[in-house]
Amino acid sequence: MSDIAIQVENLSKEYRIGQLHRHDTLRDALAAGFNRLRRGLKDRDVRQTVDDRIWALRDVSFKVKHGEVVGIIGRNGAGKSTLLKILSRITEPTSGRAFIHGRVGSLLEVGTGFHPELSGRENIYLSGSILGMRSREIDRRFDEIVDFSGVEKFIDTPIKRYSSGMNVRLGFAVAAHLDPEILIVDEVLAVGDLSFQKKCLGKMSEVSKEGRTVLFVSHNMGAIATLTQSCMLLDSGQVEMLGPSDRVIESYIGYKAVSLERELSSLPRELGDRKDPGVTLTHAHLLSSDKGIIAGTPLNFEIQYTIKRPVNNLKIGIGIANPLGLRLISCRSDDDGLLLDQPAGQTGRVSVCLPTPNLVAGRYLLQIVIMEGIKTLDFLPEALYFEIQPNVKDDWAMNRANLGVRQPSTWKTHHSN
Repeated sequence: MSDIAIQVENLSKEYRIGQLHRHDTLRDALAAGFNRLRRGLKDRDVRQTVDDRIWALRDVSFKVKHGEVVGIIGRNGAGKSTLLKILSRITEPTSGRAFIHGRVGSLLEVGTGFHPELSGRENIYLSGSILGMRSREIDRRFDEIVDFSGVEKFIDTPIKRYSSGMNVRLGFAVAAHLDPEILIVDEVLAVGDLSFQKKCLGKMSEVSKEGRTVLFVSHNMGAIATLTQSCMLLDSGQVEMLGPSDRVIESYIGYKAVSLERELSSLPRELGDRKDPGVTLTHAHLLSSDKGIIAGTPLNFEIQYTIKRPVNNLKIGIGIANPLGLRLISCRSDDDGLLLDQPAGQTGRVSVCLPTPNLVAGRYLLQIVIMEGIKTLDFLPEALYFEIQPNVKDDWAMNRANLGVRQPSTWKTHHSN
């Protein structure tokens, strides 16, 4: 047990919905009773019963070793935040047990653990005291916390005057710098700007290298894949999958089957003018040989579309992305000087060749956009899924969650006398 930081055994959390848990006054109790009576009279002919309870977590069990960085992913309502609140001792489980071996620093919601009437300075010392730290220990880390948060101008201002972004910056700085043995961070980092998110990810990586444990909830699969070694997928309050991050992420995003040719008309759209797009993407085809698509060989796509109204300055763009949706290659028809303007009522078809894509072996997706000038008419972020096979002469490989372009380069050796 000495190497276990977190041990969860059959953890469950039940919430009641549609009614109050308690009635603080007689008026509240009478009002609640009247509402129940009214609903009963209104629905007396409805025979089915409505379940007023929901299990946010159901029989969740897992272990996390000291020094592990574990990602927790899942759709909204999967139970991620409830799990972190139980581990942070903010709420109690309905059943089951959770053992925490070490001091916990957590950032779950904007302003969690802060007193709104106290200043930023006072809240830093309050948070440190809650973690069991002495004033001298907090003094030693104070300047570092303030510098990281970037709120030094407002450090003596009451927290209630802070924006949500300032709250998050100070909250994370406190949670990460007051020497917690276990750091728990929810998706709240999304409130911060990009530069601060980058700082936070760097700090969590630094914390993990120091041998401390990190639990990280995020909808950013790129951050999960980069930061964590293992990952847990929650679905409807239960552990759907637990294992290496790349495998769990693949399962979560729905590792689509390879589709080298596809009708696009019925696929869900993103962006674009849904009421009157004017031009609609209808078909995509990736040409391949009998041996498949080999790393280092050209990629040839054919794209078909229908024109419903006159358009000017029509252009098509494609992107090659990894399974997480991170775009690796982009190109557009107007880059090559091609004009696509055609009369309304016609079907258009274009082909595009990427002669030297230099993509490493693995799975990728094709994204297609069609534009009128700078206006997006139709956009398909997952038009095709395809797989590139390794070249038999090349054994170079990468993590499947971090596919990319293999860039030609020149190397030299330099020997010193």
